Amino acid sequence: MTIKRTYKAIKYVFVKWSLLTIFVSILFVGESRRQETISGSTVYHVQIGGTEVGTAADPAEARELFRQARLRVDAAHEGLTFLDAGLNLVKDTDPLAELSAPEELLGAMQRQLDGMRMEDYQLSYAVKISDFMVHLASTEEVKSLLQAAIDKYEPERKFVVRLTQDTGRAIPTLTAVVEPREEAAPSAERILPRGGVNASFGQSAEAEPDPEKARFADYTLGVTDVDFAQRVEVAQGYSLSSGLTDLEQAISEATMEEAVPGEYVVKSGDTLSQIAEKVNIPMTRLVELNPDALDDVTSTIRVDQVLIITVPEPALSVKWTERVYAEESYDAPTEIIDRDDWYTTKTNVIRQPSAGFRRVIVDESFLNDLPTGREVVKQVVVVDAVAKIMERGTIVPPTYIKPIVGGRFSSGFGRRSAPTKGASTFHKGIDWATPTGTNVFASSGGTVAKAGWGKGYGYVVYIDHPDGRQTRYGHLSKILVSVGDKVDQGQTIALSGSTGVSTGPHIHFEILIGGTQVDPLKYIE
Repeated sequence: MTIKRTYKAIKYVFVKWSLLTIFVSILFVGESRRQETISGSTVYHVQIGGTEVGTAADPAEARELFRQARLRVDAAHEGLTFLDAGLNLVKDTDPLAELSAPEELLGAMQRQLDGMRMEDYQLSYAVKISDFMVHLASTEEVKSLLQAAIDKYEPERKFVVRLTQDTGRAIPTLTAVVEPREEAAPSAERILPRGGVNASFGQSAEAEPDPEKARFADYTLGVTDVDFAQRVEVAQGYSLSSGLTDLEQAISEATMEEAVPGEYVVKSGDTLSQIAEKVNIPMTRLVELNPDALDDVTSTIRVDQVLIITVPEPALSVKWTERVYAEESYDAPTEIIDRDDWYTTKTNVIRQPSAGFRRVIVDESFLNDLPTGREVVKQVVVVDAVAKIMERGTIVPPTYIKPIVGGRFSSGFGRRSAPTKGASTFHKGIDWATPTGTNVFASSGGTVAKAGWGKGYGYVVYIDHPDGRQTRYGHLSKILVSVGDKVDQGQTIALSGSTGVSTGPHIHFEILIGGTQVDPLKYIE
């Protein structure tokens, strides 16, 4: 019994110590593993734009997830997406930090980046016309803009705009051409000749009727040709969404007319009222714009005279041609007989003209709404026109200059109060006050007709000029030419003074036409 009890005690102690050993081992291993985590495990706090979005154990994995997040944000938006954000990894050995699952970290990165996304740049098309530029969202909007400019003058839309890739340019560039609708390409990939929108728009393949044999009914009337007046460039690129222009606004800006200076060349048969109607400007406004050419609305105009006009012109101008049938009166070209012994200011009509009457097919050309040309394609004359025959001089008439340098304008032409006893109350010339001894020049070339004393004038010089006019220079202190001398324009002929009926040193100057004094200021250049 004693032996049995002893065995049981030994067994109990063995089991007890075995369990204790196992428990202590477990505690030791756990503590050992805990100490290993504290001393050797590292985590990285993932930050984007200063905001933490998760943790990762591997920096390379975090950077790859960041790259994938950026790709997802880019794919979710059209155009180019710009992000002002970078990845920052903060190393840590916190044993309590939990690692983020890769998909969870990727989603958090994407949400943070999407919230920091700047305004998108999207594919756009810059349409440049001289100094005008507009950015549109698509090629369809570009075509709509250009088509709207054409349709304003060709509403039947027999011509259409096409855009093709210009393979000859280093940057992505589109070329615009306009063609008759039946000849237009069915595909935008069709390769067209280079030359941009300045290239001539295609002509109909229909043969042109022979004017000698064709009847009026054989001609197709309407718009036959359309072109842009300026070079139009269409460049492909990227623009901020806020920088794009609404299509309707772009059409308005490109086609809105603004008044710009222009010219009109007077044609045979033109009258001022007809020109005013053609260019849509009141006659009084034409006079205001041409003060050197027109005195008033009754002023005479001549063939080939250039008049300044204001032209309503949009940023995108269109030149176009329309074929029309008309029954009209017409003038035969004036027949000019040149006279080499006459000045150009002299003319003589030998035969007065008489208008004819005809039926015509005409090609009328326009720049926007302004007529620019007219070509008769076919005509049948009902009544012949009689041409005007006119003689015209070829010699350019002499010019007139101020007879002194400097001086103070002291008296004009016309009625005045007599400045001194014996002076006229109608001043027949003009005066410049100037010191005695100032050089006096010939206002124009000619022949000295008188050089000496003249009643009232004091010492005076008269010069006859080739155009029949005469100039006079009075109150001189000294005469330097003689009767019969040939003098040139600007040649010194005398010195100024105060002789004769005079109130002080000055030069008195007259111009006579047909023996009658006129206002010199109207003739001095």
